[in-house]
Amino acid sequence: MIAAYKKWQRVVEVVATEAEPEVGLTPKEVIWRKNKAKLYRYIPVKETTHRVPILMIYALINKPYILDLTPKNSLVEHLVENGFDVYLLDWGTPGLEDRHMKLDHYVLDYIPKAIKKVLDVSKASEISLLGYCMGGTMTAMFAALHDDWPIRNLIFLTSPFDFSDTGLYGAFLDERYFNLDKAVDTLGNIPPEMIDFGNKMLKPITNFYGPYMTLLDRSENEQFVKSWKLMQKWVSDGVPFPGEAYRQWIREFYQKNKLIKGELTVRGRRVQLEKIKANVLNIAASRDHIATPKQVEALMNVIASEDKEYVLMETGHVSVVFGPKAVKETYPTVAAWLAKRSN
Repeated sequence: MIAAYKKWQRVVEVVATEAEPEVGLTPKEVIWRKNKAKLYRYIPVKETTHRVPILMIYALINKPYILDLTPKNSLVEHLVENGFDVYLLDWGTPGLEDRHMKLDHYVLDYIPKAIKKVLDVSKASEISLLGYCMGGTMTAMFAALHDDWPIRNLIFLTSPFDFSDTGLYGAFLDERYFNLDKAVDTLGNIPPEMIDFGNKMLKPITNFYGPYMTLLDRSENEQFVKSWKLMQKWVSDGVPFPGEAYRQWIREFYQKNKLIKGELTVRGRRVQLEKIKANVLNIAASRDHIATPKQVEALMNVIASEDKEYVLMETGHVSVVFGPKAVKETYPTVAAWLAKRSN
C-alpha cells in the first residue's frame, strides 16, 4: 500500500508540480525570417567535413524541436557532431490572420527562399533536404516542381505519399461524414487540440490512458520520467493548422489521393513525383499508424532517382526520431547515408 501511494505521489509531482523540461538546446542562430517562419543554422562544434548542407523541413503541426528534443537524443545534434552543416525551417505559430495560407505558399514561397538562404550562407552549390512527416510530403512536392534546382539528396522520415488506404483516418475524414468546409469556414485555423484528438483516436485506450499508466508503473525510473516529460511537452505543444492549407491537405490528399496519382496541382502546376531525380533515402516505421509503411513506400515506384533506398525501422511515428531506437538506428543510418553523398 505504501509503495503504491509513493508511486501515485510521484506521478502527481511529475504531472502537476515539476517544471517543464528545456528543449531544442543545440546552439543555433536565426539567419532568415518570413512572416512567422524562422530559418535556423546550428552552430558547428567542429570543422564541417561535408560540403553539402542539410535543411530540415517539418510538418505544419506540432513544433520541429522534436528533431532536437534533448542532448544525446537529438537528430540535429548527431548530425552537427558528425560534421554536417545543419539548418532547420521552423514554420512558427500561425495566427488567425494566417488562415488563408495554403500549401502553395509554403511549397512555392517559403521553401525556395529558405533553400536560397542556406546555399548563400553555406557557399555550397548543392543542398540536401530532410522532411519529417508532412514536411517530407511538402519537400517531395517542392522537389518535383523544381527538378532543375541543385538538390543532391532527399531524406524522408515517415512521410505519407499514397493516401488510398489511411486506416481509421480514412473513416474519420470520409467526405460523406466529415464536413470539411464547415470546419474550416467556422474555425478559420484548425486548433491543435482537434488534430491531437484525431491522432489519439487511432488507438484511444493506449493513447489517452497509456502514457499515464506507464508513468505510474515506471515512476521510480528517473531516466524514464525525464523522457516521459520531454515527450508529453512536445505532444501537448501543438500549433494551429492554417485553415486553407488544412482544407487542401484533407481534400486533395486524404479524400482524393491526388499526389501519388499525379493529379495534384499547385498554382496551376501539376506535381509530378516522377520528376524527382535526387538521391533518396525513404524511411518508414513499422508501428506507425499516422503514416503507415504502405503510404511511405509508395514513393519508391514513382520517382526517377537512380540512387534510392527504402528502410523500414522497427519503431513508431515519433520514436523514429526520439528514444533509444532513434539514437542507435535512425541517427546513424541517416548520417552514414548522407556522408557518402555529401562530398
